[in-house]
Amino acid sequence: MKVQTIMVVVREREKRHRKQEFDIFERVHEPDYKYMQRPVNPVNGKPIEPEHKLEVNIEQDNFTEEKYALFAHYQEVVHKEPPSRISEGGFRGFLCSGMHQGTFAEGGRERKIGSFHQCYRIDGRLVALGVLDLMPHCVSSVYLIYHQDFNRWEFGKLSALREIAMAIEEGYRYYYMGYYIHSCTKMKYKRDFRPTYVLDPESYEWNLFDEDLLTRLNSRKYVSLSRERRLGIASTATDPEEKGAAKQNYEQNLFSSRMPGITTPEDIMANLRTTDLRIMHRKQVVALGGMPWVLEDMHDPRKLQGVLADFVACVGIENVKDWVLALSHIFGDEDE
Repeated sequence: MKVQTIMVVVREREKRHRKQEFDIFERVHEPDYKYMQRPVNPVNGKPIEPEHKLEVNIEQDNFTEEKYALFAHYQEVVHKEPPSRISEGGFRGFLCSGMHQGTFAEGGRERKIGSFHQCYRIDGRLVALGVLDLMPHCVSSVYLIYHQDFNRWEFGKLSALREIAMAIEEGYRYYYMGYYIHSCTKMKYKRDFRPTYVLDPESYEWNLFDEDLLTRLNSRKYVSLSRERRLGIASTATDPEEKGAAKQNYEQNLFSSRMPGITTPEDIMANLRTTDLRIMHRKQVVALGGMPWVLEDMHDPRKLQGVLADFVACVGIENVKDWVLALSHIFGDEDE
């Protein structure tokens, strides 16, 4: 009777604490079997095991039959893709063997970098899988798949909370939720995380996703907040320049955006030779000649060095050496 009374008092205190404060680490790790605080059975003195075990682990982004079965189920049931369009090769190319895995040291501690799978298992069964790109300063959420049996768990939100917690715990500065398409119902949950910032497609500035931006996105198909502010366009106004706005985006340069986490042109020039890069040209892999980097060309997105430098800045010097870059849109190879 005393034990029961104490447990009731503790639960009441926990309820009051949870209502008053939100501790992301406490909430995220609470259901994880590895962190779970199991009460002791007063009869035999042993921990009371939960009815089910939730285990979450960061694993290699390799191919397994278990992962592919979950992927095939997700694509067919959730995305309504016909089985004929789902293949092991498509899964491998899309979500396996991404960026090179390694570590990045800063401030006396090391962080993982590269592509990984964060696997969610219940009683040993793989029920969800998050694909993550770990950069030197950010955790980037690439893709998430889950089994329809667990749809009510809202794995989109659950995985995002775990990834945010991981970014903080491991010392990454930023958490990228990936693309946001305003008309896509599956992406609406991303708006529930606040504060959230959206990258301007023209100025590459990060803008707070507030009610003003939401109103603008609801009013038209294309929004560049920097341009609309410059032109004095009201939130609900019809944008007369909407059709031509997307074309202006291709004339912007990534380095001028001062986007946090990207590699600088100076770092590229000092640590990467153009001969280290391979490109796909007319369905053949070719190495670039020994042309030196030219700083002016690296800042020009209309030139080959500008496109290459932008790509290296995004994925990192070490990672790009393992890639073959298909740049058919530059060479005009329509058959690629």
